[in-house]
Amino acid sequence: MTLPVFPYHPDPVATGSVVPSADACGCCGAARGYVYTGPVYSVADLPAPVCPWCIADGSAADRYEAQFTEVDGRVPMDVVRAVAERTPGFLAWQQPRWLTHCGDAAVFLGRAGARELRPHPDALETLAAEFDEDFLAALDADGGPSAYLFRCRGCARHLAYADFT
Repeated sequence: MTLPVFPYHPDPVATGSVVPSADACGCCGAARGYVYTGPVYSVADLPAPVCPWCIADGSAADRYEAQFTEVDGRVPMDVVRAVAERTPGFLAWQQPRWLTHCGDAAVFLGRAGARELRPHPDALETLAAEFDEDFLAALDADGGPSAYLFRCRGCARHLAYADFT
């Protein structure tokens, strides 16, 4: 089954936010072959993982009064809702935040270490304003500290933030 399209998170399987699973969705009850593994912020605990389709159509957010991430920046409310309620979030060391640029939410590309950031000097520039060279050299996509890489939908600039335990 083809996954729904998420404009702000184009490959949630590659980022680990959605995984293959035979489990039934806690929202629709269907076993569609994938479930969401990222963070969920809701009034009550979800009875079971939800499927990407229930995230995409907003039914999981509506049913559980849930959000899947927090948008960091000033963007229109419809963009906040699209990202927070209809886009798979991602796991981070601290509470994840979705970056914005050019009046829109950015596209999440995944966790990144120093090696993954090298081809994106614009993202490194963003991080260098906050962290020293030793910290940037220690960034590890699979460990800590990690960076979270985004791309602006408007100007294609790469953005990143970093956190650690």
